[in-house]
Amino acid sequence: MKSPVVKRSIVVAGHKTSVSLEEAFWNGMKEISGLRNMTLSELVGEIDGNRQQGNLSSAIRLFVLDYFRTRAIPTASVAPDARAQA
Repeated sequence: MKSPVVKRSIVVAGHKTSVSLEEAFWNGMKEISGLRNMTLSELVGEIDGNRQQGNLSSAIRLFVLDYFRTRAIPTASVAPDARAQA
């Protein structure tokens, strides 16, 4: 069975490194970098520079998860039941 993890080489801060991620995370990073008008290398460099601990692959997964989770949260801070009563 083929592994769902894809290993790719990427240049981060002028250094070539390899990152192993599931295809969904690669696709998420491509979408985010496109929306931010930056290259994948620039996005990974930003993630790498901001990570507190752990390896780069984990930091990328957490970044992508947080990015899409934040976008999925409704912008209204009022609970749905409270809006219906207003």
